[in-house]
Order: sequence, then C-alpha cells, then structure tokens
Amino acid sequence: MDMSSRLAVWMQLAESCGLSMLQQGLQQVWRLLLLCLACRLCFRLGGVSTVKHVVSVLTGMYALFLFFEQHMLWVLLPSLLFYLVLFLNRHSSSRGLLLSLVILVYLLVGELHLIDMVTWHKIRGSQMVVAMKAISLAFDLDRGSVGSLPSPAEFLGYVLFVGTVVFGPWISFSTYQSAVEGKKLSWSWLWSSSLSLLKSQMCLLVSSCVAPYLFPLIIPIQGNTFTQKWLHAYENAVSFHFSNYFVGHLSEGTSMLAGAGCTEEKENVRWDMSVVKPLQVELPRSMVLVVTSWNIPMSHWLKTYVFKNAMKLGTFAAILVTYTASALLHGLSFHLGAVLLSLGFITYVEHVLRKRLASIFSACILSRPCSSDCSHQHKKEYWVMLLNLVFSLLAIFHLTYLGSMFDPGLDEQEVEEGYAAIHTIQRWSELNWAGHWVVFTCWVFYRLIQ
Repeated sequence: MDMSSRLAVWMQLAESCGLSMLQQGLQQVWRLLLLCLACRLCFRLGGVSTVKHVVSVLTGMYALFLFFEQHMLWVLLPSLLFYLVLFLNRHSSSRGLLLSLVILVYLLVGELHLIDMVTWHKIRGSQMVVAMKAISLAFDLDRGSVGSLPSPAEFLGYVLFVGTVVFGPWISFSTYQSAVEGKKLSWSWLWSSSLSLLKSQMCLLVSSCVAPYLFPLIIPIQGNTFTQKWLHAYENAVSFHFSNYFVGHLSEGTSMLAGAGCTEEKENVRWDMSVVKPLQVELPRSMVLVVTSWNIPMSHWLKTYVFKNAMKLGTFAAILVTYTASALLHGLSFHLGAVLLSLGFITYVEHVLRKRLASIFSACILSRPCSSDCSHQHKKEYWVMLLNLVFSLLAIFHLTYLGSMFDPGLDEQEVEEGYAAIHTIQRWSELNWAGHWVVFTCWVFYRLIQ
C-alpha cells in the first residue's frame, strides 16, 4: 500500500470511526458532567453541611439512573446495607474485617443468584467503587483515622458522590470532606478538569480507531504466522490499555469537576488528581510500576487496606491475597482472575530477581528507580541501562501476553456477559503459554543465584 492509499484509508477511518466515537462519547457523559458541575457549585455556595451531603446523594442517584435506570437499586441497596452493618457494629474494633466479609458474600451471591450476568457486569464498576469506599471507611474507623461513624447523609453522600460513583475512582473519606468544604472556583480547577476530559476522548479514539488497525494499516509491519499472532496480541493489548486510560482520565475529570482531587500547600491549591499514567504502562521500567500506574487510587487502596493487613502472612502470601482481593472485587470472571493472579506471580518474581541482581552487581536495576543517594556503586553505566532496557522489554512482552485475550473484535453480547474460560485458554494457547514459561524460567534463575 503506497502512501497516498494509506492517507486515503486514514481519512476514511477518521470520518467513519473517529467522529462517531467522539459523538457517542460526548452523548454518554455530558449530563454527568453537568451534574458534577451542579454539585460543585452547591458545595461552593456554603450552608449547612447536611444539605451538601443530601445534594451529593441526590446528584449521585440521578447519575446512576442516567446510566443504569432501575438497576441503580443494586448500587443503592448495598450502600444502605453497608451502613447498617457499620452502625450495628459501631463499638467493635474489627469493623473493617467484618464489613469486608459482608461485602464479599454480597458480591458472590449477587453475581451467582440475584440478577442476570449482563446487568451485573454493567453495574459492577459502581458497586466496586461503593464497596471500596465502605471498606476503607471501616478500616479508618478501626484505626482512629476517622473519629466517629458518619451520619447516614454523610455516609451516603460519600459513597454516592457524583464525581466518582459511575466511573470511579476510589477516594478517601477525607478527600470527600475536603470536596464538601467547597474550594473556591479557579481557572486551574477548570483547566485541570477539562484537560483530563480531553485526554479521555483522545484515549477513546486510540482504543477504538487506532489500536485495532495498528498493524499493518498504520504501522506497515508484515511477518509470518508467528509474528502476526504476536502483532495481533499487541493490538488487543493496546486497545484494552487505552480503554482503561479513557475511563481513568474521565474519572479524573468528573472527580475534579465535582470538587475532589486537589492538594493544598499553605494557601496554594493544586488540582492534580492522577488516576492513570499511560507512559509508565506503555514504556514501563517494570511490571511493578505498571501495576501501580494502571489505577493509582486502587493501587493505593489495595496497598493500604489489603496488603499491609496481610503482611503478617509473609510477602508472597500478602501479594497473592492482594491480587485475589482485586479479582473478587472485579467479579467472578475467569479471565480477570487469571490475569490478576498471573500478575501477582510476575510482579513477585520480577521484584525478587531484580533485587537479587542489584545486590550481586551493586547496580541500580531494582523494579523502582533508586534514589540519588542509594548505596549502589553502578548507577548510569551503559550495562546498567542495558539491563534496565531488557527488563522494560520483558514487561512489554508480559503486557502483550496478558492483554492478548481482551479482543475488541468479539461479539458485544459475549463481552457484556464476560469472557468464557475457554477464550482465555485459547488465547494463551495460541501464544504457547509463553508468558507463564518466561516467569517460570525467571523464577528458576532466581533460585539458582539466591
């Protein structure tokens, strides 16, 4: 295909896919954005705090109705149930653990028995955000970070906060309280919100209109059957990645537009909420940084409320518990469970292997960048940079392998019901289970040099 033909195809793709995707994206979210703005203005007007919490509840409920209609009840009812559990156990010192068990039972029963699979998958994101907020509040009450059980209006205002209830992200109770205070309107607030919303639309375009046609339509790379399988896997992975960035940047925009997501330094207020860091995923230093950059608030939540509580079991066991908790929150999905548990093994093996190599060579090749005053003798030598590059390429390989199953070309009904187990097994079988064999080989190598 010559350049003129390629340009003609690009123009056709921009018209047929790009414009329609932007139009659909705006149609889906413009009313949510107005609700976030209305909530922000109500918080700014001042008045009794209870009224502000009620406004947060009402706008959040209306946002849920816009996206889920009558199925919004499956988000409201558990919110009331979670508060009832906290209220009945308000004098207990184990509210976090107890509420976590209640939420786990509810999610399992709901997915297996309460409603059909398609509906459950649609509302699962909102349910996950509500559950994470309730669990974090319960543990904060146990630790004394939150002094007393909030009132019903305050609790519901928090878990149904319009800026996060549909697309996320998780925010702490203190972040919600700061939003309710109503920081003054500013150009930096409007600019930060608008920039995140613009990024979300750009990521939507890449996910839907660029990534599926990456090879050879946009980047002219041809190859044999083996190469084509991996190129197609990379296309699937990139498309899935950018759909996540779309949701992440959209959630940044809605949260900040509704008044959450700022940091204060004396009198300086910076609107700097960050949910995803695409560059650290697409050009990764390590899989450990990929995991934390994929969804920063959720990574913080898992580390604070799951990993640290499970550390008494040992590091490896705590990692497995953390990824298992993440898988359960995402639902009883074989493909997500398989990906998350595989991620647990990959990140653990990568971490211990690089830690061991860094000790042997006294070099800055850890999963996370070293500080400027670290004790390693070798910091920026060419062979150190080469080793880090090898691990970066290995991380891209793992991302391609894990993302290969998220096929945007599948039937929409099949995606809504969740990928079948045979789909995951088939995708990885086509790639000869290469990712798992590489992890196993790295683990054997680590054991040999330990």
